[in-house]
Amino acid sequence: MGDLRISDLVIEYATGSGEPVRPIHGLSLEIPAGSLVVVLGPSGCGKTTLLSCLGGILSPTSGQILFGATDVTALNRRDITSYRRRTVGIVFQAFNLVPSLTALENVMVPLWAADWTQWQAQERARDLLTRVGLADRTHHRPGQLSGGQQQRVAVARALALDPPLILADEPTAQLDFVRADEVVQLLRGLAAGDRVVVVATHDTRIVPLADIVIQLTPTAAPAPARPEQTPIRLGPGAVLLEQGTVEDLIYVVTEGEVEIAPNSAGAGDGLLKIGKPDNYAGQLGPMVRIPRSATVRAPRDATVVSYTVEAFREQFGHPPGPDGGNGPDPA
Repeated sequence: MGDLRISDLVIEYATGSGEPVRPIHGLSLEIPAGSLVVVLGPSGCGKTTLLSCLGGILSPTSGQILFGATDVTALNRRDITSYRRRTVGIVFQAFNLVPSLTALENVMVPLWAADWTQWQAQERARDLLTRVGLADRTHHRPGQLSGGQQQRVAVARALALDPPLILADEPTAQLDFVRADEVVQLLRGLAAGDRVVVVATHDTRIVPLADIVIQLTPTAAPAPARPEQTPIRLGPGAVLLEQGTVEDLIYVVTEGEVEIAPNSAGAGDGLLKIGKPDNYAGQLGPMVRIPRSATVRAPRDATVVSYTVEAFREQFGHPPGPDGGNGPDPA
């Protein structure tokens, strides 16, 4: 079909922290037809993500993937489905064979989906299994095959429609040395003519056979930026903290003042302390996950700013104990 060209590829996804991570950032490559490409790198560096974009399973954030004259990154939904079916063969790390089907039937699955006749599909699957050395295992189910044999069935299935692009994700990860070598040699033989084979792996034994080696390195998630601290304005009598509640915030008084008073039955309403500007309240509860020991309220207009424990420590250092420093309230 032609060469594989990758230009300024960026793959970005969100994390739980809300900060995006870019496992692939500005990758550009030109891979001629007939090449075996090995993508190396530890878990989390973007190897599988890159294969998924090449196979039309994921869309990159930006950049372009051209395979021959096809701009993979510009295909619509219908065309990308056709591209995956006709152009791409995928060898999954976990084999993904159908347990109830024989080796022959597993290889026939993509042929059935492409509307081949039963006889045509059977002959094609038989030829492919012979090619990968499994002519005597055509009627065995996956559970009756070794890991290396299952992987070779997966390779045969990936070749069913003679795709010009083969993507193999950790194809030797579950195999012993001998079986892994068989699969490696098989993949090397597939990279010929107009076909490009891209292998994502930790296995450096494949490197000497590769035409092109891509080394990916993990991209550490950027440190989350400190969130903007939004002031909380309290009117006269407003309650900031309720005795007995559990939450994760520490409050710093920036304007006015707050009262810290017991609120339990029989304790009365005697004032314990007054928190003035630059004092903080509620530091002990979030740190040790205990209920608030007192109620905090504003006797008149006041302003406070809330912090998580981590943000508080970053801003002010470790809060002192209930009797030290400028913290008026261990609540």
